[in-house]
Amino acid sequence: MQKIKYIVSLVLIFFSISSFSQNYPKPTGNAVSDFTGSFLSRNETNALESKLRQFERETSSAIVIAVVESLDGYDKASYAFGLAEEWGIGQGEKNNGILILVKPKYQNSKGEVFIATGYGLEGAVPDAITKRIVENEIIPYFKQGMYYKGLDEATSRIMELTRGEYTAEEYRQATSGSAGSSIPIIILFLIVIIFSIIGRARRARHYAVGHNVPFWIALGMMSSGRSHGGSFGNFSSGGGSFGGGGGFGGFGGGSFGGGGAGGSW
Repeated sequence: MQKIKYIVSLVLIFFSISSFSQNYPKPTGNAVSDFTGSFLSRNETNALESKLRQFERETSSAIVIAVVESLDGYDKASYAFGLAEEWGIGQGEKNNGILILVKPKYQNSKGEVFIATGYGLEGAVPDAITKRIVENEIIPYFKQGMYYKGLDEATSRIMELTRGEYTAEEYRQATSGSAGSSIPIIILFLIVIIFSIIGRARRARHYAVGHNVPFWIALGMMSSGRSHGGSFGNFSSGGGSFGGGGGFGGFGGGSFGGGGAGGSW
């Protein structure tokens, strides 16, 4: 069944690309592209851009958000897969890209959202989980006009899943109630955050001189950066332009096999 799914998906992508690839917006080179110019504010765009760039630098996995004015008459899944392939989201050898496609709601048309998952991330973020993320994290906020909040929550869940902070099955169990019940989710994420903070503080304390640093000082060391590793200590997520200091590296030729899910509001 998996092979059949991939073959059908590739055929759909082929025809999608061949029939209307000229209608795709060109990539901006950023992690967040709002082609409507008004769906997200500048500050919201910059906040998401900073978040996704940091994630890509830390993990090499790329999450890209594209907000388009129209799907040109095609369904959201076909458009998302075609756009993701056209842009080459993720690394070619890892296929570790994810596209969150959004078509805003207008007076004469409903809003559409679709999460397309690259081959390499389908294990961490399977179809059933992307559907839950859409239904639990995105749609409820979008219905209230809280577009940034929906995208912020969705990207956080995807990041946590791909980092292995909890499994897809654990997320499924935490969200097995109604979409409006957020208490299990909150409890799960609080537990994850608490253990993450404790673990990082212990590591910071371990590397401190004398190994006798109070817990609260270790927390301060942790929050000041991970300079002992040398990889990301110089990253600055300040506001403003992202034109310098190395661009978003999430367009490396990643491939998509039809994994993902979407919804409407």
